[in-house]
Parts: sequence; C-alpha cells; structure tokens
Amino acid sequence: MELHHEFTVPVPVDEAWRTLLDIERVAPCMPGASVEEYDGKTVSGAVKVKVGPITVTYKGSAVFEEQDETAHRMVLIAGGRETHGQGTARATLTGTLEERDGGTAVSVHTDLTVTGRPAQFGRGVMAEVGDRLVGQFAACLSEQLTPPPPDAPVAEEEPEAPLDLLRAAGVPVAKRAAAVVAAVVGVLVVARVRRWRRTGRK
Repeated sequence: MELHHEFTVPVPVDEAWRTLLDIERVAPCMPGASVEEYDGKTVSGAVKVKVGPITVTYKGSAVFEEQDETAHRMVLIAGGRETHGQGTARATLTGTLEERDGGTAVSVHTDLTVTGRPAQFGRGVMAEVGDRLVGQFAACLSEQLTPPPPDAPVAEEEPEAPLDLLRAAGVPVAKRAAAVVAAVVGVLVVARVRRWRRTGRK
C-alpha cells in the first residue's frame, strides 16, 4: 500500500530538517508512538493501535537508511510485530523538505505493508486514517516550532494513549469499519464458546 502526504511547518527548511531528525522531540506528536532508544540512526520503540474494543501493540525499530542534509531528503525503514499476535507492520518512508514562502513544505511517501487485524480495514480506510494522523502530526509539530508567549503556562506531559483507528478515521469511516470490528469480535467469541464446550465449561 502506497500513501502520500504533504504538510507545511512555519520555519525555514534547515530548522525543520533538524527538528524532524530529533526523534525524541517529534515522537510525542505521533499518536500511539513511544521511543525507547535512539542512537542517532536506529530508533527502538512501540506503537499502540486501538481498533474498537481491541488494542494491538507493535514493538520494533526503524533505521535511517539515508539522511541527505544538502538535498533535505531522508529515508526511514521501519518494522514491527504484535506483542501478542502474529500481525506485522513494515514501512519505508521517504521524506523531502523544500523551502516555501518562508516556511517548509514536507512531502512524505510511504510504502506500507500491514498484516493482522488492522489490515482488514483496507487501503481506503488506512489512507483516510493516515490523512488525519498526518494532519494531527503537522499541527503538533507547528505548535512546537512556534515560540509560546512569555506568560504561557507549561503544559504537563500526558501518558501516551493508543492510536484509536476508529476515532482517527472519523464517523463515516468508523461506520464502514464497524462491520470488520464486529466480525473480529464475533470470531473471538465463537472460538471461546467452542473452547468452553470442548473443555466442559459453562
């Protein structure tokens, strides 16, 4: 699945480049993501994804395959696996930055492969979710890059919440995805009832 997103941030391209490479700074802007370790090239961490009543946690790592400061181009290869399940997620992200009207235009091309429960949503839903998440990320990043007023209160850091796919997708997409979630829950319930019958439990 290939996805493409663009957003702008209100700072010159060199400053935007340094900020986007500051993984520990930008990670809180991505819903559900947490960074455990970063050595300047490899990032280790986790992403929590909530699909209706089900929460899936992926743990894995991402490696910067390319960081071209002159061209302002970066390539990040990421991969993760469910901590309780067989699902996997792999992505190659190619980002390019370009100065535009005093700010920076950021273009991100993602080649994404997902297996397991979130994959049931299909490309259309995942693309819409991606659009919303990139919008949230860009707004958060822009807020970080904009100096606060001198008398502004310091915001307290909140615990990381899982990425809620249904909420991120919005009501129309959530209605389409509800059937998938219901089917997944139904399969789990049927499997549990069958297991109880085999073991003689009531």
